[in-house]
Amino acid sequence: MTIVEELAHKERRIHDFLEREDLDGLLLSKHANFAWITCGGSNHVAVNTDVGVASALITGAGKWIICDNIEAHRVMQEEVARLGFECESFNWHDDGLADALERVAPGARIGSDIGRAGTQNVEARLGALRASLLPDELERYRRLGALAAESMTETCRRVEPGMTEHVVASLLGAEVMARGAFPVVLLVAADERAFTYRHPIPTDKRVMAHAMLVLCARKWGLIISMTRLVHFGPLPAELRRKHDAVAQVDAAFIANTVPGTRIGDVFDRAVAAYAESGFPDEWRLHHQGGPTGYVGREFRATPKSEQTVVENQAFAWNPSIAGTKSEDTIVACPAGPEVLSATPDLPATSVESAGRVLLRPDIVVK
Repeated sequence: MTIVEELAHKERRIHDFLEREDLDGLLLSKHANFAWITCGGSNHVAVNTDVGVASALITGAGKWIICDNIEAHRVMQEEVARLGFECESFNWHDDGLADALERVAPGARIGSDIGRAGTQNVEARLGALRASLLPDELERYRRLGALAAESMTETCRRVEPGMTEHVVASLLGAEVMARGAFPVVLLVAADERAFTYRHPIPTDKRVMAHAMLVLCARKWGLIISMTRLVHFGPLPAELRRKHDAVAQVDAAFIANTVPGTRIGDVFDRAVAAYAESGFPDEWRLHHQGGPTGYVGREFRATPKSEQTVVENQAFAWNPSIAGTKSEDTIVACPAGPEVLSATPDLPATSVESAGRVLLRPDIVVK
């Protein structure tokens, strides 16, 4: 599948969506949706907003990039050069989105992911368009998973006692960026912070015996999520027990993430694994992850999630038990789940669940 064929397939999904929604066009401005429709392009400048500096408009009559005159040349040359988009730009000092829409699609009923400029906000229904990854998307995702895994592996090797959490985070971020991706989430917990907080933003605390490293890396709009643990000195028996348990829960999540399965049922099987492992209430203390791809999580799965796993849909499950967590990004392929962020050069443990034997990350002991 060429990039042009990939775009054509996505346009067909959009046209079917427009027919169902009784709309004439779809305007995509958020980073995730822009990257999806442009087959890996980027519309970001600032990283502290999910709305980019350029939008893609798809109608029955054509497709356009709409942006101000600052961004037009670069976006057309570097992000969408081979995709057949036309450009409709406006002066940076004008609030020109509504006028640009009227010029290219006069009187049209436009849905969008931002609900601005007279458009109808349909963001809540767009995740289904992105859910099933196309072959080239999956290949890009594999490449991102490999570079994220390389970054995590190198950082785990370099982290040493006495480093602050900020220093560890900077090492991981630098490894990711040197490989052409961007760290959208960097969490590091040293020692007791790993046992106390589920979202440990880095601080000046120094690593003594234990460190948790959490990464979400983005490239081509896709996001890889993963967690690894490093321990210095003999591993305490209680930490060993906890990590074995969380690996078993993670295996239950992954093994049951099969196309056609209700996501709430996948969740229930993992909750059962928590109980069987001796930690029945830990799942209540932190979300467990869910579908991913072009956003960190499309939604947080719960026992009430009625959505169904679709073929080639990405998931990032992240079960945790105080002090430990097991997290990778997977794809629900027809032949079985594929782990995209595996770290073959770091320790792993073999876990059986639902008739599958899976390798889950073990603690890196130094």
